[in-house]
Amino acid sequence: MRHYLGLVCAVLLLTTSCATRRQGALVHRQPVQTLSVSEQRKYDYFFLEAMRMKHKRAYDTAFSLLQHCLEIHPGASSALYEMAQYYLFLRQVPQGQASLEKAVAADPDNYWYSQGLAALYRQQDETEKAIRLYEAMVVRFPDRRDPLLNLLDLYNRQESYTQVIATLNRLEKKMGKNEQLTMEKFRIYLQMKNDKKAFQEIESLVREYPMDMHYQVMLGDVYLEHGKTQEAYEVYQKVLSVEPDHAMALFSMASYYEQVGQTDLYKQQLDTLLLNKKVDSDTKVNVMRQLIVGNGGEEKDSLEIINLFERMMKLDTEDAQIPMLYAQYLLSKNMEAASIPVLEQIVQIDPTNKAARLMLVSSAVKKEDYKQIIKVCEPGIEASPEALEFYYYLAIAYNQAEQPDSVLRVCNKALTQVDGLTKKEIVSDFYSMMGDVYHTKKQMPEAYAAYDSALVYNPANIGALNNYAYYLSVERRDLDKAEEMSYKTVKAEPKNATYLDTYAWILFEKGNYAEARIYIDEAVKNDATKSGVIIEHCGDIYFMVGDVDSALKYWKQALEAGSDSKMLKRKIETKKYIAE
Repeated sequence: MRHYLGLVCAVLLLTTSCATRRQGALVHRQPVQTLSVSEQRKYDYFFLEAMRMKHKRAYDTAFSLLQHCLEIHPGASSALYEMAQYYLFLRQVPQGQASLEKAVAADPDNYWYSQGLAALYRQQDETEKAIRLYEAMVVRFPDRRDPLLNLLDLYNRQESYTQVIATLNRLEKKMGKNEQLTMEKFRIYLQMKNDKKAFQEIESLVREYPMDMHYQVMLGDVYLEHGKTQEAYEVYQKVLSVEPDHAMALFSMASYYEQVGQTDLYKQQLDTLLLNKKVDSDTKVNVMRQLIVGNGGEEKDSLEIINLFERMMKLDTEDAQIPMLYAQYLLSKNMEAASIPVLEQIVQIDPTNKAARLMLVSSAVKKEDYKQIIKVCEPGIEASPEALEFYYYLAIAYNQAEQPDSVLRVCNKALTQVDGLTKKEIVSDFYSMMGDVYHTKKQMPEAYAAYDSALVYNPANIGALNNYAYYLSVERRDLDKAEEMSYKTVKAEPKNATYLDTYAWILFEKGNYAEARIYIDEAVKNDATKSGVIIEHCGDIYFMVGDVDSALKYWKQALEAGSDSKMLKRKIETKKYIAE
């Protein structure tokens, strides 16, 4: 219960947020009761024992001990505060509030008691009580900002704008003049329809920091936003006369030209900003983002945006930020082909740019271009050795390229990057790929060891379960184990023709021909590829259940489907099943 009470306290404290000044304390200080030395010793003993019981989560005992403390000393703020937490946890709010009020009255100089009570008032929507208490706290705790901030929030909610301004002024005295407070006062004056005062606030910030061009531009932006175009123009020109390459002023000047309808000057100003080597890339990226999604979310002309990007990329060939934004823009426009050379430029500039490289991989995967995947992922695993995605796609690409040794090399290299945070499913997939490769190399002990490892990391790796089971059945060994593994795949994907065929074939090898026929029929029915192997297996199983005519029909279909079985033609000629 100690944990929950702590949580209640935290919630109470966190719900306190914002503040200004009204006279009149909410809770009056109570006369201090003087205890004798003996009574004080007794109180301290029982209170400490209550805290010890609370720590041990013996909450009933702790509660009783606190009650005893209050019998000794009814006005003890520490016991009253602790009792309040119990009442509040038990949702007995009136009792909890009463205890907190008594605690604050007994010890008004304890900040946390007052903070907790004020938060409770707010939680109970007793706004006026909260305001009076916060105002008292502002006086009592002059070094604390939180009461003022809480008052600011409450006055804002009440739309008591005069009090909001007064509170902001008090905060300004404590914190000094700053942009955040000034902009808030500006906003409030506008709410009060006092435009003159609103602009005076921004102007006062400029006077306070005359050498800070940022505030000058901000003043111009405020003018421009409120239709004072001439004033805005004069401010921007003043800034640019001092700092010709000031990025904010250049962009604001462009906004001015756009607002007054001077389109040619607007475009010229954008060029001055975006094609300026003295303007940093972060600023250019932010400007381009604003251009892409303009006022009201309306996007500017795509050709205009693309033209700007192209010119910017010719100017700066060493920073990847602009090309990255350009590539993202092209992809958002479904211009994937156009994004490829941009993405390639990004990984040339910054080989460690994982996002750009993954976009290139994604495009190559869609095209099933394994040569491109290899081209992108080989340098990828060198530049970002911790990125297992590149190893994974690279291993698959090498497998498609029929380079088994390269698959093993990549998988083994990937496994050296595995740590405690790596997803076990990914590790399992690498071992599964290795098992498949070892099988193609006829290294069956290594293949089975790899599959075992794959299933240790992920017992539900369906691909590994199926291949492992099938290869065991082909060798006619460990058939019970093979059947158990194969059944898991069929249960997971009951319409998968490959898994159904594997299970049917294992049953066939175990001599369960009738049951095998049920599953091979399902395999044939669900096989959209018309696999020669599955059809031949169907013929083999039908032969063993005594249906020779059907067996012969399926064998002939398997031959037409391109089965490369060595014994298939002899089966057709002899009309008998012949084991491989």
